[in-house]
Amino acid sequence: MVFGKIMNFMQFRRISTLLDSAAKTPNFGNSNRRNWNPIPLPHGTLLQPQGQDLDFVNVAHSHLVHSDWAKLHKLALGLTPFRVKHILLRIQRDYVLSLEFFKWVELQNPSSHTLVTHSMIIHILTKHCKFKSAESILRKLLESGSIDLPYYGFLPMVESCNAYMSSLSSLNRVDIALAFYREMRRSQISPNVHTLNMVTGAYCKLGKLEKAVEVFGEMKILGFSPTVATYNILVAGYCNQGLLSSGLKLKSMMEKNGVCPNHITYNTLIHGFCKAGKLHEANKLFSEMKGIDVAPNVITYNTLINGYSQVGNTGMGGRLFEEMSMNGVKADILTYNALILGLCKEGKTKKAAYLVKELDKENLVPNSSTFSALISGQCARKNADRAFQLYKSMISSGCHPNESTLKMLITTFCKNEDYCGALDVLREMLERSMAPDLGILSELCDGLRQSGKVELVMGLCNDIEARHLMPEGFEKDKSISSRPNVENQENVEVSAVQHSCFAEQEFLP
Repeated sequence: MVFGKIMNFMQFRRISTLLDSAAKTPNFGNSNRRNWNPIPLPHGTLLQPQGQDLDFVNVAHSHLVHSDWAKLHKLALGLTPFRVKHILLRIQRDYVLSLEFFKWVELQNPSSHTLVTHSMIIHILTKHCKFKSAESILRKLLESGSIDLPYYGFLPMVESCNAYMSSLSSLNRVDIALAFYREMRRSQISPNVHTLNMVTGAYCKLGKLEKAVEVFGEMKILGFSPTVATYNILVAGYCNQGLLSSGLKLKSMMEKNGVCPNHITYNTLIHGFCKAGKLHEANKLFSEMKGIDVAPNVITYNTLINGYSQVGNTGMGGRLFEEMSMNGVKADILTYNALILGLCKEGKTKKAAYLVKELDKENLVPNSSTFSALISGQCARKNADRAFQLYKSMISSGCHPNESTLKMLITTFCKNEDYCGALDVLREMLERSMAPDLGILSELCDGLRQSGKVELVMGLCNDIEARHLMPEGFEKDKSISSRPNVENQENVEVSAVQHSCFAEQEFLP
């Protein structure tokens, strides 16, 4: 990593130390280090060429722009760092020519290259967004050790490092963030509590709770007191691992240490208990937070409503919905989705449809989860055709179904012995590069085969294989070679009349 190599050449110091001694020669506290030099300015500090230098630069520049490399070779012995700098300045607008000339000098007269010429070519390349080429030159420079790099008197402060680590964490590159933190410590950059919070969070994301607890313990050694954010990060780490009792103990610890839990603390714990299906404990925490004047927000209510909907208690979900409205907490699309899902799970599709109409009044737009909930309701009632119509509405609205929604549709069609309908949905899955699971594909192929549609089974299997989406363990030959049961022949004819396979031709070989 280029950053790590740069750090090997530099010892970081705070900017404030430079500002305090701006008029003095920087003292790095180590007499064995090289003398400090100011940062080279490639453009502004160069003297103008005169005499033979000017003639050489003019002639070399002429050969370069005319791509007359044969004549340029004759000038190689006359190259000097000063002349190379000025030639680069002349051709800087053409980054291709600049890089060619730089590499040519490297071959013909490498002693003419200095830190300044390297800085110039890197500047030219980055200005034209050729970062890979610039990085390659920088990496080669650092690895060679051929040029004496000066030590500078200003380097990143902890706030800059925190900003970088925060960006890495938001991109889910916590591995790089942790490597960066180790480099910070090795380079004697002192972290602050925000740095340590991010490190704790990174270890929690990786599931390394023991490491996260170690960082938590190091805070006091480094002279920091854990904040409410610190505790919340660890509580989330425990809850994500299903260690809910440990999360509660940590909440008690923070209270003993004088740190008051906030709505994030309670929301995290409530979510953990709801996810585990422990609604009684979640409701106790909900009552507790209200008792200590920590106001529940829309996330709190959504979490609880969704939890009760998952276990089929729409009555409690409805009461919570009314309570949040009375308390001035505005419901969002997630609130309605949770209510709709609960109603659909109980087969109350009419009430769910009423809530969908309410969305328009509240200026809320149905999303993929809204449609998935409605589809699940129709599937629960074994109304596959209506569910498929909702699926089509979902697509036309610009929403994208997930894999579970499509599998639910296929299963419902198969239960209704409407295998051609199931085939239509499976085709949608394949178009989205979603692989069917073994059970669903086996059930569909068996249904089609028993319906006398062996050709469709063959075409389907070939198509899935061509897309490299065949589930492991599926016995293609067995599905194709088997013959339909004689007792099912009458059902085959009736099914063909009731439902035509619109896509039959597509799968025929």
